[in-house]
Amino acid sequence: MERAYLGSDASFDGVFYTAVKTTGIFCLPSCKARKPFKENVEFFATVKEAIFAGYRPCLRCKPLELHTTPDWIKRVLRAIDTEPGRKFSDQDLRLLGSDSVRVRRYFVKHFGLTFQAYCRGRRLSLALENIRKGSSIDDAVFEAGFNSHSGFRDSFTNTFGHPPGKIDAIDPIQLAWFETPMGPMIAGAVQAGLCLLEFTDRRMLETELKMLRKHFQTVTVPGESPHHVSLRKELEAYFARTLRTFQTKITRFGTPFEERVWEQLDQIPYGTTISYEELAQRLGNPGAVRAVGRANGMNKLGIIVPCHRVIRKSGDLAGYGGGIWRKRLLIDLERGGS
Repeated sequence: MERAYLGSDASFDGVFYTAVKTTGIFCLPSCKARKPFKENVEFFATVKEAIFAGYRPCLRCKPLELHTTPDWIKRVLRAIDTEPGRKFSDQDLRLLGSDSVRVRRYFVKHFGLTFQAYCRGRRLSLALENIRKGSSIDDAVFEAGFNSHSGFRDSFTNTFGHPPGKIDAIDPIQLAWFETPMGPMIAGAVQAGLCLLEFTDRRMLETELKMLRKHFQTVTVPGESPHHVSLRKELEAYFARTLRTFQTKITRFGTPFEERVWEQLDQIPYGTTISYEELAQRLGNPGAVRAVGRANGMNKLGIIVPCHRVIRKSGDLAGYGGGIWRKRLLIDLERGGS
């Protein structure tokens, strides 16, 4: 590790991380910053370990960006968005610099869908949006890449539960994936607003999706709604520290107590934190600390509804679905830390 670090060997990026005791910063092995004395360096296997040890990510080599979608998948996703009606063959994927088996494994692992199911859902979601905007069904069939009206109608009905002529009864949860400096996030939206925003590695994510499908009595499909367009811009501004309050329209549901907790979360100012005890007191129920913690954990709109701003009375961090290390980074980001 010492040889790799001193030689700025990029082949070890992601294998381990180097932390500098004198600056409190951790880096990729390939970082070109000036090398400190050996006794001031320690190594960590993961980003999480480095952050728990009190180190902050380097602004030069940006070690957190290793956790974003790889370039070869980005090319595939751009191609799908550019030509949503196209049926991609193994040869098409090879021309994009990707192996078909690798692509299929990635989609199942990270999106919970096969590659073909993702493409089909994306095409049908786009067709639904175009019909809503006034396109004819004939145009939608062509733009979605279907060879016949009957094939399109059957696939559309099987996915949404209604034929194309009854779009007023259709309101799927459209899912889009976002890159952030702290890892990829998934956002779900219905026509009423954004209903989900989570880091993709949250353990409860599949449970949350089931809850959303049950509540809205609908299906989930890949897609990009106007709410996603708004959110994408706002997330970029938030992580650039130029936005403090989100304006993207949201819709949420919970028990009356959960709703009260979330309303209080909305009132916590940017860059500040409160304790679970204080949150319970604000609700007029000082003994409900554990219930407050559970309601915090049921929040499905991470960052926007800022449950990360609630900490223990001692000042320690606890209870964040995206990982405590991310909670620490979000608090640090809002407080202006580097």
